[in-house]
Amino acid sequence: MSDKIEKSIELKAPVERVWRALTDHNEFGEWFRVKLDGPFIPGEVTTGQMTVPSYEHLRWASKVQAMEPLRLFSFTWHPYAIDPDVDYSGETPTLVEFRLEPIAGGTRLTIVESGFDGVPVHRMPEAFRMNERGWSAQIRNVQAHVES
Repeated sequence: MSDKIEKSIELKAPVERVWRALTDHNEFGEWFRVKLDGPFIPGEVTTGQMTVPSYEHLRWASKVQAMEPLRLFSFTWHPYAIDPDVDYSGETPTLVEFRLEPIAGGTRLTIVESGFDGVPVHRMPEAFRMNERGWSAQIRNVQAHVES
């Protein structure tokens, strides 16, 4: 099994539009389906509440690693941390990277989540499988958001 998930899409939207959809916490929340408590700030933890049906009980927590305007936005989080009775804070988080590249007619967005080899063995296969499916949906969500 791979240590990372990678998805790429060509969006019919300028890099500036895609950047805003990724880094403005309100816009991010619209397409990702999370109500964030505040903005993304490098080095800081961003919290919130998931709004995806059947996952509304889940809290969001990510730590912004990088915000390189119009090029790279990244954060760490605990993948598929869905059991409210489990404290995931002792686990090694994965790194989620959104890479933007201008192309003719828009933007190539590449999403990479890496570090699954640091997820506990008993959780890793399910976390990988569910996040693989999740990123397939999220890349379509961001496409619909920026191309509408």
